[in-house]
Amino acid sequence: MKAEFLQLALRPRTMTEASDLGVRMAQAAAPSLRRAYLPVALLLALACGSTVQLAPWLPALLLWWAKPWLDRGLLHIYARQAFGETTGFSDAWAARAQSSWRELPWLLTIGRLSWWRAYTLPARQLEGQRGQPRRRRLQILLRGQRGRAATMQGTFATVESCLVAGLLSLSTWLTPGLRGFGGLEALFKDTLTSQLLLYGAYAAAVLFVEPFHVAAGFAMYLNRRVELEAWDVEQDLRHAFGRR
Repeated sequence: MKAEFLQLALRPRTMTEASDLGVRMAQAAAPSLRRAYLPVALLLALACGSTVQLAPWLPALLLWWAKPWLDRGLLHIYARQAFGETTGFSDAWAARAQSSWRELPWLLTIGRLSWWRAYTLPARQLEGQRGQPRRRRLQILLRGQRGRAATMQGTFATVESCLVAGLLSLSTWLTPGLRGFGGLEALFKDTLTSQLLLYGAYAAAVLFVEPFHVAAGFAMYLNRRVELEAWDVEQDLRHAFGRR
């Protein structure tokens, strides 16, 4: 990634400000997300939901497990957006076909339990390093930032849980014959309809929150690069000489 080509106004920020910038990036990327992310995410959610009759808990587990796979496509969208490019479905599909699959086993096992996966994913996916150089790079990026990255991820996990609870309670309020929270017990009956409602609420929350989570991690990564490599100074100097 070259700072001179970034279409963002870079400056040193706190990590909280950087995560807020990520939320704004996700909002600005809404057209690309609708074209390149939403169809794939809906297909994944439907594929996971088709396993509900095998076990009621299986669809939610599979979708939770597949989040890193979704994150890779989201990061591709945000990386292109940072350079002023939009992303269509064909662009995203081609990028998935060309990207290395060697990362997925790690991302879906040990990496799935990482408390800072959205923050370190750009270094893994965009910088192209392997082995010891990558490990040293990740250590530098994480130095003094583990707590902030984990807090950001925990915040989005909390938002996701609150959204699931809100959607489930809304379903009871809009169902004739059920009264508010007292009707929630109807959702936990062992029926296919209740199982699909539970999974549908979780899937909707995941598909809505995950783009903001990945964007926040990407913005925090960019902010760390600004701190380490003075990208803001480089960008200001290039603009100044360009005007001259």
